[in-house]
Amino acid sequence: MLSEKSSKRQTVAKIAAAARWGNPSPEIAVAHRDLAAERLADYITKVVSKAPPLTPEQRDRLASLLRPVGRAA
Repeated sequence: MLSEKSSKRQTVAKIAAAARWGNPSPEIAVAHRDLAAERLADYITKVVSKAPPLTPEQRDRLASLLRPVGRAA
């Protein structure tokens, strides 16, 4: 199983190779989306690790921001 770091490196490499060789494909759009999600997850992890403990209500409120009403998962 790949570590998160090596997974991110592979995603970046895939995007770079496609750009270098002029190979725009649907897979590259997916790779861009995956990279954005990985970066967001890293940022959220960093911020949450520094935050004081949250109440259940605060956690629910923050979780709701990641699942807007009317948007598919």
